[in-house]
Amino acid sequence: MAESVTIARPYADAAFRIAQETGAQGIWSARLQRLALIAQDGDMASVMGNPRLSAEQVADLLISLSEDSDVTLGSFIRTLAENRRLALLPEISRLFELAKSQEEGVKEAVVHSAFPIDDSQVAALLQQLEPRFGTRLTARVVIDPSLIGGVKIAVGDQVLDASVRGKLDSMAVALNN
Repeated sequence: MAESVTIARPYADAAFRIAQETGAQGIWSARLQRLALIAQDGDMASVMGNPRLSAEQVADLLISLSEDSDVTLGSFIRTLAENRRLALLPEISRLFELAKSQEEGVKEAVVHSAFPIDDSQVAALLQQLEPRFGTRLTARVVIDPSLIGGVKIAVGDQVLDASVRGKLDSMAVALNN
């Protein structure tokens, strides 16, 4: 995962700079989200990995599926195709959204939960967390059964651990000391 983030970051940064220069962050956000969905499709993944197809053919297919005739977007897709980086589109989109959120003063809260939580619970949690972190937050929920119960929340480099696993680990440390 760390490797894909490292490889995807320059592409996401370039897309964000292009979007900033033209004042089209929202448009590029939607474009990249659409491209990420297309790239995640199983059939498209097979096409992107097919050695019989040239990078140009794959790029042309992706451009036609994106239903966007923007020349800059086409160049961006062609660059990704030539470098065999089309599979990174979901990660590029995610990093673009992070940069966009940071520009807007919004941070991402990664909520690790032992069980699935619904949108109303996430909204209530964010409402409680925003004053603590002093910023608007968006949530990305990650299911982690090893937590046993509760949640663990990471915002940037700050972590709030209200999980059963965290409490058990704290108790174990206290008992060993």
